[in-house]
Amino acid sequence: MGHTVGQVAKVAGISVRTLHHYDEIGLLEPSERSAAGYRLYTDDDLVTLQQVMFFRELGFGLDDIARLMHDPAFDRREALRLQHRMLADKAAQLMKMMDSVDRTLDGLQKGITMEKAELFEVFGDFNPAEYEEEVQERWGNTDAYRESARRTKKYTTADWQRLKNESEQIGTDTAGLMDAGVPATDARAMDLAEQARLQIDAWFYPCSHEMHVNLAEMYIVDPRFMATYEKIHVGMAQYWHDAILANAKRAGG
Repeated sequence: MGHTVGQVAKVAGISVRTLHHYDEIGLLEPSERSAAGYRLYTDDDLVTLQQVMFFRELGFGLDDIARLMHDPAFDRREALRLQHRMLADKAAQLMKMMDSVDRTLDGLQKGITMEKAELFEVFGDFNPAEYEEEVQERWGNTDAYRESARRTKKYTTADWQRLKNESEQIGTDTAGLMDAGVPATDARAMDLAEQARLQIDAWFYPCSHEMHVNLAEMYIVDPRFMATYEKIHVGMAQYWHDAILANAKRAGG
C-alpha cells in the first residue's frame, strides 16, 4: 500500500506543494500511482525523501541534491554516513555557540568584554580558533605554525573580513566551473588552485606546491574539511583536491 501525498506531507512535516515541486523537478518522483492516477509514495521513496531533507538541512541546494542523488555512483549508505558526519559537526558547532552565548551573557553581567569577540564575529558559523588547540598539537613545532601565529596575531577585523571575502570568491568561482562541467585538470581550475595556494602563502605561511598537495589530501580524508567544501558544492572536496594536484604537476612539483 502506497502513501498519498497528504500522508507523506503530514508525516514529514512539509507541504504538499513542496512534494509536488520535488516531483516536477525530478528530485523525488512517487514510484506508484493509484487507479485514479494519484501519486503514491513507497517506503523506499520515504527513505529518499529523508535524505533530501537531511541535505536541505545541511544547506545544500535542490540542484546540487538532484545532481548528487542522480549520479550513477551515488551510494545511499555512504551518503547517510556523510550526512551523519556533517550533522554531528553542525551539532557540535551549535553546542559551542550556545556555550559562547552563555559566557557572553555572564561576561555582560559582570561587566567583562569577551576577548576577540569582535574579531570572530565576521566569520559567522566559522571560527578560525575552533581547532587552534589541535593545530598547535599537530604542527606547533613547525616553522609554518610559528610563522602563521606571528602573522595572524597582527590581523584586524578588517583583515579577517578581507580574507573571508577572498576565500568565498574562490569557492564561488570553483562552484561555477563545476556547474559548467569544467574538469579539475582544466587550466581554469588549476589557476584557482594556484590562487588559493598564493592566498595561504600571503596570509599565513610560505606554501610550496608540495605543502599545498599535503593540504589537499586533508581535504578528502578529514570529514570536517570535506564537509566545509561539500556545503559550497557537492563534490567540491574531491574536485579541489584534484585541481591542486594538477596545479602542482603543472608547476613541476
